[in-house]
Amino acid sequence: MLTVVNADGSTPNSSLIDEIVHEGARRMLAAALEAEVNSYIAELADVRDGDGRRLVVCNGYHQPRMVAKAAGTVEVRAPRVNDKRVGDTTGERKRFSSAILPPWCRKFPQISEVLPLLYLHGLSSGDFVPVLEQFLGSSAGLSPATVTRLTAQWQADHTAFMDRELSARDYVYVWADDVHLRIRLEEAQAAVLVLMGVRADGTKELIAMTGGSTESSEAWAGLLWDCARRDMRAPVLAVGDGVLGFWDALSEVFHDTRHQGCWVHKTAKVLDALPKSAQPAAKPAIQKIYSAEDKEHAARAVRDFERTYEAKYPKVVKRITDDEDELLAFFDFPAEPWIHLRTTNPIESTFATVRLRTKVTRGAGSRAAGLAMVFKLIESAQARWRAVNAPHLVALVRTRARFKRGQLVEREERAA
Repeated sequence: MLTVVNADGSTPNSSLIDEIVHEGARRMLAAALEAEVNSYIAELADVRDGDGRRLVVCNGYHQPRMVAKAAGTVEVRAPRVNDKRVGDTTGERKRFSSAILPPWCRKFPQISEVLPLLYLHGLSSGDFVPVLEQFLGSSAGLSPATVTRLTAQWQADHTAFMDRELSARDYVYVWADDVHLRIRLEEAQAAVLVLMGVRADGTKELIAMTGGSTESSEAWAGLLWDCARRDMRAPVLAVGDGVLGFWDALSEVFHDTRHQGCWVHKTAKVLDALPKSAQPAAKPAIQKIYSAEDKEHAARAVRDFERTYEAKYPKVVKRITDDEDELLAFFDFPAEPWIHLRTTNPIESTFATVRLRTKVTRGAGSRAAGLAMVFKLIESAQARWRAVNAPHLVALVRTRARFKRGQLVEREERAA
């Protein structure tokens, strides 16, 4: 390979090292294809016709084609095989098919995998060709239509996901929340209901998601009944915000599951109901409740909050006292995952990626496309979810083991 090299080590098209890597990749791929064909022909060297002529022989080369790979685009000229054998049962000609370079392959699987990720994380479909051409050296196999076809596949993936069996999965904790999407073809925003859970080994996983109204108990009940139909076991604890629709549906479908209100949403609603002058003092008083060392100290902090604000703001105080049992439920579980169980932050953090993508695209074109996009975004984010703290204790929670002050009670105290 002869290449004109500039004084700074670059070539007219790229750097010298890029040229070396590119040429090395081309030669290695060509050698691998040659070796694959030679091995195929050698195995069938004894297969001959009635005149003693070999039925499988090399037959020149295919037309050159550009194939996009992770390190750039390389020209491939694959050897051709003339296979004259005929199947005994089918009567059809047998064909050689390369396991290294499949027919019609224009880009490597890694490129196909990165296209939806780039699209989901903000790259417009119209920017694919100019942007990726800078990295791959060619736009072969890349076009906006590629991404357009992906949305149909995403919808099919979501349908298959919502039809899968849940009997083999045991979700001990679940979080429920919603994300609102702007649909370009409609005036009103569309809501996507999302259910996320923690399995017995402590890992987090998306359970189900569908479109519907966040305030509607029918929509949430439909989602939960669908999970129950697919043999989902009732979780031990469910975490959600103050949306009444979800709690009503949960009590209807999984009536043994305990409720845990989100302290982030509760704090925001309480502070919004107070005058601005009272908010700086009220916020640490609320934080003292859910940050208490155990349930007893949290209950005392609730009484302190009640005594301080009952006279002037009785309705605000009732926002906490009326929901005290649900707000302090997480104290009856292991102390290590308290930080996960007292808010819906584990699921809210994932929604940030969804809002970024829908902001870039100025909303989804339809509800079906928006639902498919959210599904793929959450599926992509799921790979980065970490297990809850002390995952080994999750299985004990499923057995209804008792915890006091966040610690496992191995032996009940006997009264004297």
